[in-house]
Amino acid sequence: MSKRMVEAAKLVEKGKLYTPTEAIELALQMPKAKFDETLEMHIKLGVDSKQADQQVRGVVVLPNGTGKTKTVLVLAKGDKAEAAKQAGADYVGDDDMIEKIQKENWLDFDVVVATPDMMASLGKIARVLGPKGLMPNPKSGTVTMDVAKAVNEIKAGKIEYRLDKNNIIHCPIGKVSFGIEKLKENYQTLLDAIVKAKPAAAKGTYLKTIALSTTMGAGIKVNPTSK
Repeated sequence: MSKRMVEAAKLVEKGKLYTPTEAIELALQMPKAKFDETLEMHIKLGVDSKQADQQVRGVVVLPNGTGKTKTVLVLAKGDKAEAAKQAGADYVGDDDMIEKIQKENWLDFDVVVATPDMMASLGKIARVLGPKGLMPNPKSGTVTMDVAKAVNEIKAGKIEYRLDKNNIIHCPIGKVSFGIEKLKENYQTLLDAIVKAKPAAAKGTYLKTIALSTTMGAGIKVNPTSK
């Protein structure tokens, strides 16, 4: 481990489950990197991601954003394209943008929003966008007729949460510079959304473990039942 990680690990009491406020306070005391680190939340759930009826996936707008402005590409035509531009989309187009991605491997964006009528054309680049998690999806609100709302929410701090193969959700909840109150508010908003998304088929303990860590800091275990 690096010297910073050794010092960070010393601050965490082994075996202790911290309250969310204690955990965030401790995360902010970690040795600082030379950039504004992100505070990340890792939630292990008592579900089986291999079962279709136990998937946990959704979107939530963090009240204080993530600290990162996402670059948004909107694929739409006519009035919807104009609405996307008015809402502040970084790139707007239709088949021309799809061709640019296909021929130039252009990927200078973080999120793709598309109207339903564009999805057939998007099949041409599914193999490019899919592996990078950029393919629009109705479940994440990125396939929609209301492109303006989608762009506004993404710019305001909308994030997608979904299980990985180990039944863990990993999400950023803001920058260290946000301070305790804003990070706690984002933490609770994300947690509430995940609890609300509990599948009916989930049995036993739903929230198994929660951990917080800064980009370069040590993991801090949080008591899942503590507010």
